[in-house]
Amino acid sequence: MNDAMMRTPPASAAALARLQRTNGTGFSMLEVVIALAVAAVLTAYAIPSYRAYCARGHRIDAVMALHRAAQHIAADASPLRTAPRLPPGLDRVPERGRAVYRLEVSANGEASGGYALKAIPEADGPMRGDACGVFVLDALGFRSNLGAAMGGASVERCWAGRAI
Repeated sequence: MNDAMMRTPPASAAALARLQRTNGTGFSMLEVVIALAVAAVLTAYAIPSYRAYCARGHRIDAVMALHRAAQHIAADASPLRTAPRLPPGLDRVPERGRAVYRLEVSANGEASGGYALKAIPEADGPMRGDACGVFVLDALGFRSNLGAAMGGASVERCWAGRAI
């Protein structure tokens, strides 16, 4: 082979790009920007979905805790007792870890069975501004929600775990 043939550049720009790619290391700036844009779009959709998923789980935990507390009160009911009380562990949601809801028993009229259980979002918890507000279950099983944040959320959807 002669020196002129050895110094001849590749025939096409694609071949040149291929040679540069195999000799280079890392990613080009365009590839990094595209990867970051894809990650940003995925994050923009994933974070609100994850928060809604967590909120639904907290609501369902509160509903289950209210029913557990109602079963405890019904099993422990005695006619001489004036105000039912919840034992430690049944007075918060979840039973262990950081509390998200606080459970309270309040006296209610005899028309509603004599007491009402409330699941109140903790002031510094993740459900503090939730659309469902405070969950209320009375002794007769009537379900309701209290709070000014109920805009758009129905009681049925809240008790099913879905706010809106």
